Amino acid sequence: MTSKKLRVALLCGGVSGERAISFKSGDQVAQALDPERYDVFRYDPATDLERLLREAPGLDVALIILHGRWGEDGTIQGLLDLAGLPYQGSGVMSSALCMDKRVTKDLYRFHGLPVARDIVLDRRSPADLDEVVKEIGLPLVIKPNSEGSSLGMSIPRTREELEAGLAEAFLLDRYVMLEEYIQGREITVSVLGNDHLEALPLVEIIPGEKYTFFDYEAKYEPGASKEICPAPISEDLTHEAMEIGLAAHRVLYCRGYSRTDLMLRDGKYFVLETNTIPGMTGTSLFPQAAQAAGYSFGRLMDRLIELALEG
Repeated sequence: MTSKKLRVALLCGGVSGERAISFKSGDQVAQALDPERYDVFRYDPATDLERLLREAPGLDVALIILHGRWGEDGTIQGLLDLAGLPYQGSGVMSSALCMDKRVTKDLYRFHGLPVARDIVLDRRSPADLDEVVKEIGLPLVIKPNSEGSSLGMSIPRTREELEAGLAEAFLLDRYVMLEEYIQGREITVSVLGNDHLEALPLVEIIPGEKYTFFDYEAKYEPGASKEICPAPISEDLTHEAMEIGLAAHRVLYCRGYSRTDLMLRDGKYFVLETNTIPGMTGTSLFPQAAQAAGYSFGRLMDRLIELALEG
């Protein structure tokens, strides 16, 4: 006698600037889910929230394959909590914390994790850019406070580029973080689990020659960047990175999975950010790390669903 198939709500699309990538991730996930085990029902939160809530009592679990605001920031998680539908990954509080770069870095610092210097500007308050340059230096990194996939991010090297980059970033967010530029090797640490955590093999990211950093196109354009997994670094540095990734996962109260991005300069790590819904496209980093750990893409999705149903 065969067991009943799980009814899975696959949420992808949404209304953030990462909508297109969400659909790509959603397509990859849908193809990986075993039709012998799952009945999959797709929902686009931009148009299908009413249908999702109406059908939620007949569903078993949700896979949130959304990126950016209104997907990764705790809002859809709260809706699913109200609907009584379990989902993979972090809950409302952790999702909101990780989406806010100011709060994330405050928690990193409080728990002793290494971070770069930064200043947060408010578009409603005039900024003294001379003081900013004196404090942080040039080049520096501009990051909208609550965007993902490097949207609105730039690395200005002159005062004119700083002004232009700020103007662009303020179109996306009221608050913008200006961060010390750390030139080094970019390493990412993937973590899998709820109560018992597993750090997956590290990935080193090497953007293509035409990219100054791992920007939106470098992330998602096939062949635009080179990813090496496991990352070719020493055993000691590998262990240290994994411990930092596990610590970041814990101090931000993540569940299910996370991916923490680091920069390695002169043997010292700096934590950049932690992602609570890592990308799941064909070029995404978390599936590469999982594959190196022995998880096929389909088995990875099985594991995320198992973790979601643990509660």
